[in-house]
Amino acid sequence: MALVPANSVEPPLIAEVEMNGSDPTSTTVRATVVQASTVFYDTPATLDKAERLIADAASYGSQLVVFPEAFVGGYPRGATFGVTIGSRSAKGREEFRKYHAAAIDVPGPEVDHLAAMAGKYKIFLVMGVIERAGYTLYCTVLFFDPQGQYLGKHRKLMPTALERVIWGFGDGSTIPVYETPLGKIGALICWENRMPLLRTALYGKGIEIYCAPTADSREVWQASMTHIALEGGCFVLSANQFCRRKDYPPPPDYVFAGVEDEPSPDTVVCAGGSVIISPSGAVLAGPNYEGEALITADLDLGEITRAKFDFDVVGHYSRAEVLSLTVKDHPQSPVTFTSAAKTESSQKLQ
Repeated sequence: MALVPANSVEPPLIAEVEMNGSDPTSTTVRATVVQASTVFYDTPATLDKAERLIADAASYGSQLVVFPEAFVGGYPRGATFGVTIGSRSAKGREEFRKYHAAAIDVPGPEVDHLAAMAGKYKIFLVMGVIERAGYTLYCTVLFFDPQGQYLGKHRKLMPTALERVIWGFGDGSTIPVYETPLGKIGALICWENRMPLLRTALYGKGIEIYCAPTADSREVWQASMTHIALEGGCFVLSANQFCRRKDYPPPPDYVFAGVEDEPSPDTVVCAGGSVIISPSGAVLAGPNYEGEALITADLDLGEITRAKFDFDVVGHYSRAEVLSLTVKDHPQSPVTFTSAAKTESSQKLQ
């Protein structure tokens, strides 16, 4: 149903969907997943759109707002960047230059802007971005608190298929779970959610609110999200974009590959499917395939304990003497200067 504040004068930017009722005696968290499209190649306009969406979610009392994968910077659906095995095209190189220009530095002014939004609207914010680190891009999730502080990031550990041509690989140093007043919050991006050992790393850190920004709108994605909620005994919040062809630049500047005919402007190229699922596997809100939406539910945190009584994957249902996981969580750098390390060590001794 649409949820509109009683004192609202103007309608919200897009409809909010809420589909659950909670036990009022339990601690609850109101969470929103945003289903909306990037303003492609226009990062300032995308940030303006993000603020409007955050303002709407906050007006409904949301304490946590989760955005889709690559919301800032854009998910280049249908693009090939002129790549074939053994060659790259001049047009593809120019496409990458424009995509690189739309990405953001972390930290940087856009991160400061997002932090200010989180502080202004007093929310925890989980935002999918394309991070620019020199000339390499990463698919990244940023975390912010209601005091307007940037908490940190998760870089996608394993890009999928052609994503590996345009995005770098994250390492074990950016798999955070943040302890907050709302619960322990972390995130994995799209198909890395299908990596059992990576999920287990988050379970080992005690994740309670598991964010899953994605670009996968297929119905089978819902099965993965339900399984993770049951396996981890956690709430799962999956946010995806809803995009039509007209949300991307027109041809010939931007061409959708892999289809027989160029899609019409109103053709849906990503149908969303954003969803919120409880630790018991119950769907609390969504999945929505109808259009842009704010999808909201009240999370009864008591559900986590009730679910863990049945199955605690890294607790009473684990067998550490038989099966265990070691996570290499230090940064991996391609270049290390031993003289710099020696200088730093010498300075500390003085």
